[in-house]
Amino acid sequence: MATPPKPRLITPNSGRTYDMGRMQAVFFADGEETGNRYSISEWSLEANTEGPGAHAHPEDHIFHVLQGTLDLVIDDDPSVATRGSYVFIPGGTTHDFCNRGAETCRFTCINIPAGFEQMMPHLVKWFEDKPLGDADPA
Repeated sequence: MATPPKPRLITPNSGRTYDMGRMQAVFFADGEETGNRYSISEWSLEANTEGPGAHAHPEDHIFHVLQGTLDLVIDDDPSVATRGSYVFIPGGTTHDFCNRGAETCRFTCINIPAGFEQMMPHLVKWFEDKPLGDADPA
């Protein structure tokens, strides 16, 4: 049985940072801290930057756009999430994102259940070998 989560304050500039070139993630809570219920991270994607490519994984994603715009393709359906938007991506759903905007895009990501964070060291290495380029025009 997982250890129950404990209340805690997460201050700005804390967390575990994963640098992927033109994209960065900071994890503030993960499975060890949440009893494997969820993970919380903040992602940033530089202006005019392509995304990771179409992919799917078992965890649900909830994105909340904090700054800029996030261009999305979810199950082949393109959309644009502006600041303040929420995006719900059920586990197993193919999705991709990029930033075609002129400013950095930042978004919170909640993964349910936890587990996605275990991929982060692999993703850092992946993007070292395959750096992100400029986003394709819409």
